[in-house]
Amino acid sequence: MSEREAERQTFITASGWGGAAVESFPGDASSRRYFRLTRGSDVAVLMDAPRGAETPAEPEGASVDERKALGYNALARLAGPEPAAFVCLSNELVIRGFSAPKILAADMEAGLLLLEDFGQDVYAKVIASDPSKEAELYGAAVECLAEIYRSSFPAYMSFRSESWRVRDYDDTALRTETHLYLDWYAADKGADISPSARNQWDKIWLTLFETLKAHAPGLALRDFHAENLFWLPERESVSKVGLIDFQDGLFVHPAYDLVSFLEDARRDVSKSLVDPLITQFCQQAKLSDEAAFRKAYAVLGAQRNAKILGIFVRLAERDGKPAYRELIPRVHAHFLGNLKGEDFAELRAWFDTYLPGELS
Repeated sequence: MSEREAERQTFITASGWGGAAVESFPGDASSRRYFRLTRGSDVAVLMDAPRGAETPAEPEGASVDERKALGYNALARLAGPEPAAFVCLSNELVIRGFSAPKILAADMEAGLLLLEDFGQDVYAKVIASDPSKEAELYGAAVECLAEIYRSSFPAYMSFRSESWRVRDYDDTALRTETHLYLDWYAADKGADISPSARNQWDKIWLTLFETLKAHAPGLALRDFHAENLFWLPERESVSKVGLIDFQDGLFVHPAYDLVSFLEDARRDVSKSLVDPLITQFCQQAKLSDEAAFRKAYAVLGAQRNAKILGIFVRLAERDGKPAYRELIPRVHAHFLGNLKGEDFAELRAWFDTYLPGELS
């Protein structure tokens, strides 16, 4: 038994689950690991988030230069190795009536959390087994997103003695994520992007981010898609949608999680649903300017898909997870769709100059 396995077992026993069967979940793209604990008819989920596995999160009051010195997590405003982010966000969601996992036990210093188990009905699996449910489940999730946007969340969140400040998804974080496209995806295509080309890239994106000022920001969970949602039909209203993987949440334009959901990297959402769901969100979120919303939706879709293209190459090349390459064509198709509008003329010209043929 490794030292970490022993630490997990000590935590499980101290939490009153010493006799439970422990089964690991399949790995994902993060440094976190998950285990299902079963004790008779009782179940729980163990989150193992070791503190030393990632670069540090942004400290309070850090400048952009200080964030850069600390590494990607601080620049992109990712929670990284801070379990306080998860427990505080989960608590704030739960007390507002949303289905985030209740915290059953926690060792914050060790990075070990025992969580409510939502079961096996992940959105992607439910829809795969019965495609007729897609419209119902997607409509429920969009209603949930709209209600999250309309809810008032404090910047300073808390859970018992823990606290966490949810930051804004600032231009630095947004722009930093687009650099993954240059550093990994473009490099994988054999391109060597010069400092001058990078500067032009950044200026173009900063102009595009101006569209995000059209609506007041709201809480974005930041990884909202069909494999991070659970269908809980026995619950009421928006609590039918089980939420996980929100520890990196930030305040940003309300289109962010919607485009994450509808432009899923892992599954094709029925095309007939997309436009009505965007309209549904605008109506339920009480947003009056749908045209401006759709412009921001395209910008955040482009930003997010550029990031994902870079991440998937990085996962394949650096982290030895080649299966992520199989998802790239879908993400690339989303990216091409995002860039069709007139607002992206300058970015398309950049591609013509520095990555010709990439948008064809």
